[in-house]
Amino acid sequence: MKLYKIFLYTFLSLSIFSSCEGDLDIKLEDDDDLLASDVFNTKEDYLKALGGVYANLSLVGLDVNSSGSPDQSNLKGIDPGTSQYIRGLFNMQDVSTDEVIWSYENDPGIREIQRNSWDANNVIVLGFWARATFEISLANEFLRQTTSAKLDERGVSGNLRNEIKTFRAEARVLRVLAYYHLLDLYGRAPFATENDAVGFIRVQEIKGQQLFDYIEKELLAVDSDLLDVNSGQNYARANKGVAKMILAKIYLNAEVYLGKGKGRYADCLQACQEIINSGYSLTSNYLYNFIADNDSNGAQTEIIFPIVSDGANVRNFGGASIIIQGQQNADGFKPTPASLGVEGYTTLFRARKQFSELFVTDPIFQNDKRNTLVTQDISSDPSNTDAPVDRPIEIGSDFTDFSKGYLVNKYSNIKSSGQPGQSVSFVDTDFPLFRLADVYLMYAEAHLRGGGGNPATALEYINILRERAFGDNSGDIIESELTLDFILDERARELYWEAHRRQDLIRYDKYTGGNYNWRYKGGAPNGSAIPDHFKLFPVPASSRAANPNLGQNTGF
Repeated sequence: MKLYKIFLYTFLSLSIFSSCEGDLDIKLEDDDDLLASDVFNTKEDYLKALGGVYANLSLVGLDVNSSGSPDQSNLKGIDPGTSQYIRGLFNMQDVSTDEVIWSYENDPGIREIQRNSWDANNVIVLGFWARATFEISLANEFLRQTTSAKLDERGVSGNLRNEIKTFRAEARVLRVLAYYHLLDLYGRAPFATENDAVGFIRVQEIKGQQLFDYIEKELLAVDSDLLDVNSGQNYARANKGVAKMILAKIYLNAEVYLGKGKGRYADCLQACQEIINSGYSLTSNYLYNFIADNDSNGAQTEIIFPIVSDGANVRNFGGASIIIQGQQNADGFKPTPASLGVEGYTTLFRARKQFSELFVTDPIFQNDKRNTLVTQDISSDPSNTDAPVDRPIEIGSDFTDFSKGYLVNKYSNIKSSGQPGQSVSFVDTDFPLFRLADVYLMYAEAHLRGGGGNPATALEYINILRERAFGDNSGDIIESELTLDFILDERARELYWEAHRRQDLIRYDKYTGGNYNWRYKGGAPNGSAIPDHFKLFPVPASSRAANPNLGQNTGF
């Protein structure tokens, strides 16, 4: 059973948060008169409270309308779609790159994101900042409510007290996850912990080396209190593997965050090896990572940390739902909403030319199971005998001309049994935020960047992924072919549409400047150089107005 199913009655809207949300300048939509003393009585109460911290990564609020649609955000003044955690992350990490075009540029903020022209008033930039900082507030309040003094007050002892120690460690990892994304996307964050005063205060910011050091210190400090990877039914729990994954990520990108010469590649490689040795394993079917039962079909051994979806109970307008709905083709061509197990938006997403070329330039990738590009319009009507029509690889200047550009058919709301998920409106498919495949790729890259390790081991990890992709050793490479450029392309083929691409391009110095241009980069049809300050997103103007202690990134 998915972890979130026991966390439906979270305390996201309780007044214990209405008193603390101001510490990070977040305004809650809901208010409730319940007191902490009414909430914390049993183990289940503490689990529900911790569930509120987890649930913020999936949900945007507790309220639904009469049709069961989650149309109310608990962040005041922010659209419930725009403010969903994974939707914001996908927009900023993937839509801003060569991987994907969003067809409807009248959606607020999208045009500026996918043409690399955002500013401090962009609603997508604000939406993710607000959701991530709210995550920090939620974790802080859980930690305030589970101190030794609070537990003494409530007479908590024995096994429950020991379990709460683990819950607290998980909350700290979830808080660090938000700080990690703020570091990666904005380079800075408002800084508040459970030790800060509660109330509408203007906290100081943390950035750069200090933020990096805080993330590292927190993750190392909680390791001994976290669940082991194989300690029972802990799918979707922030366990030791999740903590090590965030460490590996900050170590791999240390030179981006801290400056040239401050690489931590040896530490990245060590963290990757520890993850690999901890009990994870690849699912034999690559696409099982992205379908409706990826919590139980074998992919749960590869997915290190999912953002959970559940068509009946965990509903949102982001996560895997919008990706799957947006993959459909138009006018009855495959993939259809029915083949994806959803209702759909007409061709919401397409792949940009430069990404598509990673799969179509070399014929070998026609046999790559990771290649889910839809390059032809094929009727879904079995009685239609018309020949397939090749789609042009280029997306035209009119993004609403859905006949142009390749589509992607990677995610699905269909189970491995062939049965659809519980709902056509909200999917069961969990979003795989971190996967073991990424760890194999990071190990190889850290090795090539001077992090040590074994070249034969690095090559082995890459070929394990290639053999899964090709079904045999026909895609294997030899040691001389294992280069940094190869790794970047292989990361794109393995991890596309999983919220990694922007980070990868920046690390390779191919995001800003003109070293690598893609369709509509910088707004030009064929792409153009963009200034270096676009390696970061700006601190939202409204957040700075509320808290003058927040600085701003260069260029904004």
